[in-house]
Amino acid sequence: MRGGRAGRTSRGPAAPPPGEVRLIGGQWKRSKLPVPDRPGLRPTPDRVRETLFNWLGQDLTGWRVLDAFAGSGALGFEAASRGAAEVQLIECDAALARSLAESAKRLHAAAVQVTCADALAWMGHCAAERFELVLLDPPFAAGLLGPAIAAAAPLVASGGWLYVESGIEKNAEGDDAPAAPPRGFEPWRTLHAGAVHAQLFRRAA
Repeated sequence: MRGGRAGRTSRGPAAPPPGEVRLIGGQWKRSKLPVPDRPGLRPTPDRVRETLFNWLGQDLTGWRVLDAFAGSGALGFEAASRGAAEVQLIECDAALARSLAESAKRLHAAAVQVTCADALAWMGHCAAERFELVLLDPPFAAGLLGPAIAAAAPLVASGGWLYVESGIEKNAEGDDAPAAPPRGFEPWRTLHAGAVHAQLFRRAA
């Protein structure tokens, strides 16, 4: 799932209207993705996406990327827009998965593959060290952050990246507190933006 939109300002491009999110970089820069009205769906804010891909470098040519809990697909499509060779989007909501597949077709995004599945179950059956980048943004306060990190960590290739997005405030289980790096990973960058806490971990080479 994903969150937030930039507000309208007196200068610069207007923010997209409710129900849309705009890609901010790469070959599909300024292309729009629909954001269906689904409970808990919140596209990752523009500022957070921009910062993440500045951290990673803008050229992801040849990378294999997993966007678990894909939601609007904003993060995964940003990766594909920057040259990723393979972007796997996992979304358990069938309506959202159909919307993601339609966006991939409309953009002629051959690298993007959409799978309607439970993200934790899918990662549990995935081959180890399969991806250079894994993007995790489970629904906030749903108790999924810890299990998602545990399932995703083995899928990251040596020297690869694990991005984790969570809420600023803890829930009753403490799920949305900033996450500790999984074993074999080091903290690389962190960002607070509104209600979002973004962290990037790197797997030791």
